[in-house]
Amino acid sequence: MSSLFTDEDLTNLEINNTDNTPVTVLGKSFANDNERRQYFREELRKKLPELKRLEGYPIGEDDDIINLSDPPYYTACPNPWLKDFVAEWEKEKESPEFKKLRKNDFEVKDPYASDVSEGKNNPIYNAHSYHTKVPHPAIMRYILHYTQPGDIVLDGFAGTGMTGVAAQMCGKCDIDLKNKIENEFENLEYKKPVWGARHAVLGDLSPIASFIAYNYNTPVNAKRFELEAKKILAEVEKECGWMYETRHTDGSIGKINYVVWSDVFICPDCGGEIVFYDAAVDMSIPKVKEEFSCPNCGAKHTKKQVSKAMQTVFDKATNKTIQQSKTVPVLIQYVDKKGKRHEKKPDEFDFDLIKKIENSDIPYWYPKDEMCEGREAHRNDKDGITNVHQFYTKRNLWILSSIRDRINDKNKVLNVFDSIDTFLTSKLVRYNQGKRGNGNLAGTLYVPSLIAESNVFKLFVGKLNDFIKAYEKLGAKNLTLISSAENFNISDNSIDYIFTDPPFGANINYSELNFIQEAWLKVKTNNKEEAIESGSQNKGLFEYQNIMQKCFAEFYRVLKPGHWITIEFSNTAASVWNSIQLGLNRVGFVIANVSSLDKQQGSFKAVTTPTAVKQDLVISCYKPSETFTKQFMIQDSRANTWSFVSEHLEHLPIPAVKDERTTSVIERSPKVLYDRLITYFFMRGLPVPLDAADFQEGLRNRYIQEDGMIFTSAQLNQYHELKKKHNITDQPSLFVSIIESENDAIQWIKEKLEAGPLKYQDIQPDYRKAYTINRKGEVEVELKDVLEENFIQESDGSWRIPDMNEQKDRDALRTKALLKIWEDYCAQVESGKVKKLKDVRLEAVKAGFKDSYQKKDFKRIVTIGDKIPENLLTEDETLLNYYDIASSKV
Repeated sequence: MSSLFTDEDLTNLEINNTDNTPVTVLGKSFANDNERRQYFREELRKKLPELKRLEGYPIGEDDDIINLSDPPYYTACPNPWLKDFVAEWEKEKESPEFKKLRKNDFEVKDPYASDVSEGKNNPIYNAHSYHTKVPHPAIMRYILHYTQPGDIVLDGFAGTGMTGVAAQMCGKCDIDLKNKIENEFENLEYKKPVWGARHAVLGDLSPIASFIAYNYNTPVNAKRFELEAKKILAEVEKECGWMYETRHTDGSIGKINYVVWSDVFICPDCGGEIVFYDAAVDMSIPKVKEEFSCPNCGAKHTKKQVSKAMQTVFDKATNKTIQQSKTVPVLIQYVDKKGKRHEKKPDEFDFDLIKKIENSDIPYWYPKDEMCEGREAHRNDKDGITNVHQFYTKRNLWILSSIRDRINDKNKVLNVFDSIDTFLTSKLVRYNQGKRGNGNLAGTLYVPSLIAESNVFKLFVGKLNDFIKAYEKLGAKNLTLISSAENFNISDNSIDYIFTDPPFGANINYSELNFIQEAWLKVKTNNKEEAIESGSQNKGLFEYQNIMQKCFAEFYRVLKPGHWITIEFSNTAASVWNSIQLGLNRVGFVIANVSSLDKQQGSFKAVTTPTAVKQDLVISCYKPSETFTKQFMIQDSRANTWSFVSEHLEHLPIPAVKDERTTSVIERSPKVLYDRLITYFFMRGLPVPLDAADFQEGLRNRYIQEDGMIFTSAQLNQYHELKKKHNITDQPSLFVSIIESENDAIQWIKEKLEAGPLKYQDIQPDYRKAYTINRKGEVEVELKDVLEENFIQESDGSWRIPDMNEQKDRDALRTKALLKIWEDYCAQVESGKVKKLKDVRLEAVKAGFKDSYQKKDFKRIVTIGDKIPENLLTEDETLLNYYDIASSKV
């Protein structure tokens, strides 16, 4: 049976290890890259005692952290040279290379708020998998919109470094993608993108994520990398290739592609063994049966009705006798000497081979670590899989350890190894009943009942080819580090733009899912500052919110005034969404736009409400300019109101054209503008100088309203030009079609009555259809009450919208009614009559929180906040804002 490489191939794998190209880094010159690496590794070693005091320092021995690092570009710990690089890059902007591409008056006023369609099928994206990833071409649109060549981009939750890839690809984009993006910008009437590389700083708490990011973001000699990898693989195959041998029907030797291992269950009726594959898999369909028969007694069972057969084994790695669930090989897929594929049941030759491997000692190091704390990490304890090495068959563990031993510090080859060492070669790989592709259950460490033990050599060669294609397209030197996003060694106001995709709530347990790969690296995540909701880490929503707020505060500190941050949000929980908004607002960012992101299709679609969390969201925020901030400190509160509105309107997108109509920009609606104003004042501990009615009047006096949106005169001219250019006469609609809150109900009725007065019976049927408020603990508000509190009834019984003076009276009466309900809630709690308020009117609680805040009765806010249903508190942005600030003052 032929090996992966011929004798001629092996001869050609001789590598010239001498690279004498001089390099200069941070003002220091070196004879070659190896000399540079050794110098900075020694410098890094000297700095480790100081770096260990920083948040995010990983778990690992000094030597392992040093060996994994390629300083000063990549450090497997906080990077002490960040500030030096940022200062150097800032000076580079004046160099001829960048100066000709840059404008001194470059300023981005409005967010990138348009649709993007970009798939995942490209060599760079496919080379290395990770739990979450945004395709770099999608990120390129944002970088091109918000930055100039030579600008510095930060991603504090960088994952595998796609932001860095996007930054470098702005300088070496292929012609098809370049034309596509330029056409999009032209159609959207954005400024033409200026092509040229941007610099990137990439930080992540996870050693495996930052290591992958480093390999995507440092230059590589693709040919040299290929030769090094193939040389290692050839040596290991020569030593261990026999482990994948099987006998063909004619007696010749074939090479195994994969072996299927099946769980064995115990029949509850007769106590006999049931091999799951034999009893439950119907390969004629192919399909796993819901119900299967015991081969011993014929009784029918489902998987839930049977228990796993257990066996006692001695684990040499841990020197312990353990109980493990029993698995047996049931199917082998292999190729014969002509390369033709076959399937067979294991025979005596195969069982003897497995026995020989099991009875031999692995002569290389492999990770034996006990799994970290966490529900996901310990989901397989009941099956006797508690340590890293137990996630592998003996055969694959041996071959992986042999490859790992030879890699040493060849980091580019180690990156290929890491792409297969967990989710492609372990017991996590599910057999897919002969359909295309075996694979793991994403986002979990689930060990299936049908395991596909894959050929490591074939997987390695396949991934090697993927990386060669990817590395041929890459080449920039960005900075990568392991660090908490709470603390970057960067000066204030030094970053030009931030794009980041942080973890959200309890979505994905990154530190648990990464543990196996990081055990092979010998450097692991320090999860103390991991932003997550996790019972095992004693972190709930508020702990998650606190960590995220610290990270956002650091982002705010390092970002230049007047510049932008883009945050991708992936969670369906309104409570987590509100935590993110609260964190952004509290540190000083102002939200200007929210779009939705469908990563599966790669498209960004505009949404009409900032609380729509059924899809991934992209949040665009800006850091207010220095001019505005200085004015805000010296002006009176009323002047500040209109300074804020003017500043904010300048940062909002002009409606775009879609489907031959202009889109609506919900952020331009009077209600949302008032919400943003309240939040901005509120987060600075300032009283809001205007109520809603006075604010509306002020808007009418200072700005122009059209199609339900507020514009400056210059913006309105742009809007008119847009409609004229595309011959658009239809107006967009901000109509509330679904009633999800009491405020929605008021707005819905108002829009109904804009055409003229209506009677109750004319409103009620449609109101019922639109009404969807069903939050646990929220009292349903009757249409009759909404009408009486907010609208004017005519003598004929019909209802109309109040005029300006009537509106003030209505607001005062409604507030009085709501505060009466609030006082009743307070009386129930303060008298001790109730332990919890099971059902409340949300608007009454909001009015009460506002009133108590103005009276500085923070204790009352916290007391009642703790008594209302938790989901109402965490899922409502206004309540959460009041409660959070009150909690900090009690």
